[in-house]
Amino acid sequence: MNPGLQYPMFGPEIQCPHCRQTIPALTLTDTYLCTRHGAFEANPKNGELIHLQSGRHWRRWNNEWYRQHTHPDGIRFEIHEALDKLYTQGFRATRVIIARRYQELMSGYLERSTPWRSGQPEASAARLYGLPVEFSPETSEDDCWEVINFDLEKEPGVPVRYPYFRLFE
Repeated sequence: MNPGLQYPMFGPEIQCPHCRQTIPALTLTDTYLCTRHGAFEANPKNGELIHLQSGRHWRRWNNEWYRQHTHPDGIRFEIHEALDKLYTQGFRATRVIIARRYQELMSGYLERSTPWRSGQPEASAARLYGLPVEFSPETSEDDCWEVINFDLEKEPGVPVRYPYFRLFE
C-alpha cells in the first residue's frame, strides 16, 4: 500500500489555520486534529479544509491558510486586523483589493462618496476604513484570487487620519 494514501490530501501534518501549530493527520481518514481547536476535515473534491466544530472553510495558497468567508463581517474583521498589523510594522495602507468573489457580499458594507460632489468617477467611490477599494480582475492569470481574500497596497509611514487608526491609552 502506498504510504501517501494513508493520509489526507495535505499530507501527514499541517499547520492549524487558527493557531499555526503543527497538527497531525489521523491515518486512514481525511481528518487533522488540533489539540486546541479540534478536528479539521480535508475535502479532496474542492481542496478545502473544514473546521468541524464551527463549519468554517479554509483554502491554502503558498502554504498559508485563508478562511473562505460567507458573511461580510468576517472579511471586514480580517482586513481590519491586517491594517493594524501594517501599522505595527511601520506601514500604511493606500488601497484595498478584495477578491471579486466577495463583491456582492461586500457591496452593502462599503462606504460610498458622492461622485458628483467629489468629482471622482463612480468606480473610485467605494471605500473601506477610509481606503479606496477595488475588486480583483474577473479573469486573472494568477489563481491566487480564487483562494486569497484581499491584498493591501502599502507604503512606509504612519496612517494619517484613517478611521481604522486608534490610539490605545
